[in-house]
Amino acid sequence: MRGLQSFDTPWTSRVTEAVEQSDPPFPTDGPLLGLDYGTKRIGFAMCTPEQTMAVPLENYDRRNEAIDTKHVQALCEEYRLVGIVVGLPVHTDGTESHMSRQVREYGEKLRDATGRPLVFWDERYTSHAAEESLIAMEQSSRTWKGRVDMLAATILLQSFLDADDRTATPEIE
Repeated sequence: MRGLQSFDTPWTSRVTEAVEQSDPPFPTDGPLLGLDYGTKRIGFAMCTPEQTMAVPLENYDRRNEAIDTKHVQALCEEYRLVGIVVGLPVHTDGTESHMSRQVREYGEKLRDATGRPLVFWDERYTSHAAEESLIAMEQSSRTWKGRVDMLAATILLQSFLDADDRTATPEIE
């Protein structure tokens, strides 16, 4: 699996590079879990075993870290998920935010708790794209709360599945 290591340089505020680790490579076959992390809700999506199409799974209202982690473990077992793709929120200019650090910490805990390989994937604009999709489907803003996070997770996961280079890490400037 590829990990991420951040460091400061004189020419940019934040750079992230892929670092090879001794973990097994990220699976290219089998269903994956897509995760759109939020402080109140987590959106989940999963893909087909062939890793060709992502579908919404659920929105989950967060409770506490222990219960949330058990929920993800249960999803991994129930759907026999072989890996996790976690959306990494970065600013539009590519710099990491406070939320990026929270997501990284949460992702590392999930990797340890589930035993599944995990990658971070740039999630810029996924929530906006999800909202636009709901508007196009003429969904009222009242129903967005219950759908936007899992739709953002679906868009994120599909972006990962469609990528020419799935080992590419978010380009952080």
